Amino acid sequence: MLTADAGEAALYRGRRGRTPALPVGQQAEVLRELAREVRRSVVRMIDQAQMGHIGGDFSVADILATLFGGVLNVDPGDPRNATRDRFVLSKGHCAASLYATLAHCGFFPKSELDTFMAPLSALNGHPNRTKVPGVETNTGPLGHGFPVAVGCALAGRLSGQDWRTFVVLGDGELQEGSNWEAAMTAAHHDLGNLTAIVDRNRFQQGAGTEETKNLEPLAGKWASFGWEVREADGHDHAQLLQAFRPSDTGRPVAVIAHTIKGKGVSFMEDRVEWHHKVPSPDQVKAALEELSR
Repeated sequence: MLTADAGEAALYRGRRGRTPALPVGQQAEVLRELAREVRRSVVRMIDQAQMGHIGGDFSVADILATLFGGVLNVDPGDPRNATRDRFVLSKGHCAASLYATLAHCGFFPKSELDTFMAPLSALNGHPNRTKVPGVETNTGPLGHGFPVAVGCALAGRLSGQDWRTFVVLGDGELQEGSNWEAAMTAAHHDLGNLTAIVDRNRFQQGAGTEETKNLEPLAGKWASFGWEVREADGHDHAQLLQAFRPSDTGRPVAVIAHTIKGKGVSFMEDRVEWHHKVPSPDQVKAALEELSR
């Protein structure tokens, strides 16, 4: 199991302590910078590993930065604290973005990112809870993470704890029936401590989601399953902070975060081939330059 970077963890605690007191615009700027650093790290990681899922890593980066930088009650120095909020990345193939976020928040040294997907590295292509602090459950097979998150939220309810559970799902992942069984269960138990976030980038491997299986009306589907539904620009940190507030109704919350596959690098944006295409050396240089502006 990797261990915390004490210096980076202290910086993270300081930022988390100060950020909520800032005006919303300043909060958003802090989170925007974290997301920019996450994307730059992801470019380097995938370049070195020569594999990964950069398009989805980029679409989810602002969501992860907002959660870890401004919402979640977690401590990189005590990642298994019983009172922590729980976070599950159900779209586990976008592990690079999660690893980069965790490293920039001090859960483990940023130098470990250089080992992404290397033989025997803790940073596998999918998150592993026995190797990486901040990972609640192993994910990878789509449709599995959400049911686990429902179980976490139910456990919190049964134990009388007030921690919250958040889960990020890919929109293509919603074609797995297990997700809708989980959604029905969460609504049945009125799990207002659960927030499901859909990374709605409208692409999956090889095609658009609507070409593969039409998901719309997506908000209506969640509402019909008994969820409190919110929609937000998935790259607007101020909107995300508002969308991630606790439930207003006592029901579980579904946030449909409208995102762009490959967000942040112009030649990757909204292009299905960047689901897991690896950038060339020239493209790496161009991407890092664009992410520095």
